[in-house]
Amino acid sequence: MDITAINEMFANIRENTDWDLNGPMLWGYFFVNTTPEPLHGLGEKLVELGYTLVEVFEPDLEEGEDPYHVLHVERAEVHTEASLDARNHELQALAEANGVEDYDGMDVGPVEI
Repeated sequence: MDITAINEMFANIRENTDWDLNGPMLWGYFFVNTTPEPLHGLGEKLVELGYTLVEVFEPDLEEGEDPYHVLHVERAEVHTEASLDARNHELQALAEANGVEDYDGMDVGPVEI
C-alpha cells in the first residue's frame, strides 16, 4: 500500500467511523507464504519486537487456487499516515530478510478494552 492509498484509508476512517486515530488502534499485519515454516520464524521475531501472534493459517481457497499460508500479528499503536507508511516498509523488509514471500498489508480497528 503506497502513501496515497494510506492517505485515502485514513480519510475514509475519519469520515466513516468515530474512531480516534490520534489514540492507540489495534493494527493487524499480514504476511503470505507458500509454506508455513518461514511464517512461524517471522512470527517469533515479531513477538520479540512486541507484536502479538494471532495465528498462522491456510485460508479457504476458491477452486483452482494454489494453497498458501498467512501469518497474522497485531499490536496496539498510534499511527499517522507517514508512520504507517514507514511501518509497512519496515515489515516488507523483515519479510524479505526472513524468507517470506510477501508482506500483504494491514487492517485496523478499535482497541477492545
